[in-house]
Amino acid sequence: MSDTLPKTEQTDELLSSHNYDGIQEYDNPTPGWWNWLFIGTIVFAPVYVLWFHSPVRENNLQTQFQTAMAENLKLQFGDLKLEPTGDNVLKYLNDEKWLDFGKTTFATHCVQCHGREGEGVSAPNLTDDSYKNVKTIADIPKVVSEGANNGAMPAWTKLHPNEIVFVSAYVASLRGKNLPSTRGVEGDEIDPWPEPPPREPSETKPEAEVSG
Repeated sequence: MSDTLPKTEQTDELLSSHNYDGIQEYDNPTPGWWNWLFIGTIVFAPVYVLWFHSPVRENNLQTQFQTAMAENLKLQFGDLKLEPTGDNVLKYLNDEKWLDFGKTTFATHCVQCHGREGEGVSAPNLTDDSYKNVKTIADIPKVVSEGANNGAMPAWTKLHPNEIVFVSAYVASLRGKNLPSTRGVEGDEIDPWPEPPPREPSETKPEAEVSG
């Protein structure tokens, strides 16, 4: 602090003009290595942007991410390719393995509006029998993929079709829990979901037997 320094002409020249409650600081220049590091980052920035984020490069970060996501989905789904239809949603309605997958997708994309348990926050409660944009179970994947309510419900176009089926099955499985919601009842009460079709024998076998 300046009040602890001897008042000499030399120290007065070194002190900055800043004064905070009688406290001053030395007016020292930044080190040369810091200046060169700062200049280096400025020079490197456009090279980094052009190399990793250029839309004309086939292997930019976005492409690498999309490729990694595709590989990850391939590992998870294998040869499973589903159309986001009501029949497929109904088929996986009671499949615990894929419901858990759908729950993960729901937790990633849906809880902010629909609540952690589907009880409704800024979007409708998914646990009762009343729906605003759903009349049949086939409407759930349609709403997920196309959106609803003039964009209030966004269209999740980046989701894999399998993800749409499994998150729709999870949403359908929430019905009947009747969790309390501050939003009250919205929409109209609809008919119960149809009974899921019987599962094929191969679907009930352990994965090792199926793949073998």
